[in-house]
Formats: sequence, C-alpha cells, structure tokens
Amino acid sequence: MTALGIDIRHLRCFLAVAEETNVTRAAAVLRLSQPAVSRALAALEQALGVRLVDRSTHHLALTAEGRAFRDKAAAAVAAFDEALDAGRLRHWPLRLGHAWSAFGPYTTPLLRRWAEQHPDVPLELLRIDDRTAGLTRGEVDAALLRGPVTAPGLLTELLYAEDRVAAVASDSPLADRTALSLADLSGGTVVLNAVSGSTTLDLWPPGQRPTAALTVANTDDWLTAIAAGRGSGVSAASTAGMHPHQGVAYLPLTDAPPLPVVLAWRDGPGHPSIPALVALARSLPREDS
Repeated sequence: MTALGIDIRHLRCFLAVAEETNVTRAAAVLRLSQPAVSRALAALEQALGVRLVDRSTHHLALTAEGRAFRDKAAAAVAAFDEALDAGRLRHWPLRLGHAWSAFGPYTTPLLRRWAEQHPDVPLELLRIDDRTAGLTRGEVDAALLRGPVTAPGLLTELLYAEDRVAAVASDSPLADRTALSLADLSGGTVVLNAVSGSTTLDLWPPGQRPTAALTVANTDDWLTAIAAGRGSGVSAASTAGMHPHQGVAYLPLTDAPPLPVVLAWRDGPGHPSIPALVALARSLPREDS
C-alpha cells in the first residue's frame, strides 16, 4: 500500500469502470463484487481529492479529471505488469510506437541498423491509433509522432520535417493534376483522422476552410473514405509510400507548411536504450542531407 492507502487494485478498478461505463459490468470483468469496486473507486477519489466519475447519468461518464487521470493510471498499470513479466527480463524489448507512416523512408534503415548495433535489445515497432501512439498510456517506450506534441510529461527530439501531400480518389478529376493547393480541396469535404491524424481545419486560412468535414478514427478508415469518393485528405509525404492504396492518388500540396516528425519519450525513468534510439533516429535523416 502507498502512503495514501492506494495500490494497483484501485487503479484496475478505476480503469475497468472507465472502460465499461458501468460498475456492475466492471465488477464482472474483474471478478469482484459490485460493492468492492464501488469502495475502491470511492477510496481512489478520496485519496486524490477529485471526482473521477460522474454518477448523475445511467451510464457512468468520466469527469475532466477522470479523463486526465485515466492515461496516468493506464501507464502505471502497464508499467507494473511489464515489471512482473518474467519473459522480458532476459531480453527487454524496446517498444517504438507510431500511429501511421512510422519513420517514413527511414523506417527500414532504422530497424536494420538497430538490429546490427543492438542485437540483444529487440526493437518492436507497434502501430497504435492514439494521439501519442500509446506513449502516455505506457504501451510503448518511445513513439514516432507527427505535428505538435502537447501531452504533458514527454520529451521530444525533432528528427526532420516532411512535405505534405493531398490524397484524393484515383478517379477524381483532381487526380489528373500534377499538384494541388489547399484551395483546391476547400470546395468539398475533407476527411480528418481525429484520433491519430495531424490535419485539422486550422490548416486552411479562416476564409478558405473546407465546406464540410468527415471525421474518422484511424488511417485505414481515412483511406477507405477517400477511395470511396467521400472526400479528400491531407497527410505527410511518407504516407504515399507507407500506405499505398489503389483507390487513392497522392499529389504534392504546394502551399501547406511542412510537418515535423519527432521522437518522443516519457520524462523520467524509462528503457535504458532510449538514448541510443534517439541518437540513431537523429543520425539517419542527417546522412541524407
């Protein structure tokens, strides 16, 4: 138990309630009684001094504090479980997350070079559809991210900047062009990946923003919507190589600012090989310059 009287069981109860939005279902998942889960949740809230769950509705909903605490609780539980995983003690894998497009053209060189230089530390590349590719939730040790990184408690290293491309249906009249501008896309629907994507309507000047937007949750749905002619999209140039699609044409976007590609990791104790990963990731783009 901690000084606050809170341990990992309280966090598991909270995360189950957050996932199930119902104490009874959470208790069933955890194989505990409903009163036990309710007591654990109440004790956690008392220890933190904040209300984590709004109980005023039939389906429980997280408060703003609950949503903020969920990522921290998930990271703590993941770290706890990993520490007790005996299978990882001999060879501690370094988990590198990404939401889409990984390290672009440097993905394969990174994996090959790492295997040559660090044969005793497996580098696991994991795609996780999340704003920080699982980093804040403790699912990975580091993450390749695009765009501004605003999550607290993270350190970042700028690796390079990518040009942006437009993505349109391959049978669209726009696909016959050699290049496009933001204004070319503003007359129709724009498909936005709101979970892990980097494009928002703020990319367009206020007077030129698209007339409609279609929101999706991951790269696969983004590609499917564009291929189906439901709208156009904007992404990093490496998306064309990492995510080719027979129904999608990628064209240079002439007036969109470059997109920063960064390596991020948590500020605090972490995998001992993170400094070596940062050094290698930093060096690859520079070899091309």
